[in-house]
Amino acid sequence: MKRLILALLATLWVLPAMAADYKSLEWDNLIPEGERLAPPPQVNYEGDPMSTPQPVGGVVPTLDGQSVRLPGFVVPLEGDSKTITAFLLVPYFGACIHVPPPPTNQVVYVRFPKGAPVDDLWDAIWVKGTMKVVSSNHQMANASYAIEAVDVVPYE
Repeated sequence: MKRLILALLATLWVLPAMAADYKSLEWDNLIPEGERLAPPPQVNYEGDPMSTPQPVGGVVPTLDGQSVRLPGFVVPLEGDSKTITAFLLVPYFGACIHVPPPPTNQVVYVRFPKGAPVDDLWDAIWVKGTMKVVSSNHQMANASYAIEAVDVVPYE
């Protein structure tokens, strides 16, 4: 019994420290330093807008494996009428729905098996989890990063 109580106390002491270990990122942190001051890619809006290629941006390899929290907006990919379990996180509302999508380094694929309530996803949110530098292709856009989320909450 004494060991159980000590284990519980140790867990309570460690949990708040673990919560503080998530590094808050801004979208500029996902762009390599040498690309941050470059002009945005030029997009030709003539012809079929659906054929406009998505700009490709470089990645920041040191973000791989980091525990991060990142704010953004949701482009749903998987789920049902109540919860979303996979989505693209983007820096502004309407990205990927309007053509063209943001550069690939400004799109993050998020998996959240627990599921986030659909009602909470129309406004900005915070996603907390482990960042991976990995390319993925989706119907709406391509992403240069992924987060295996442990928490999705409204942005406040």
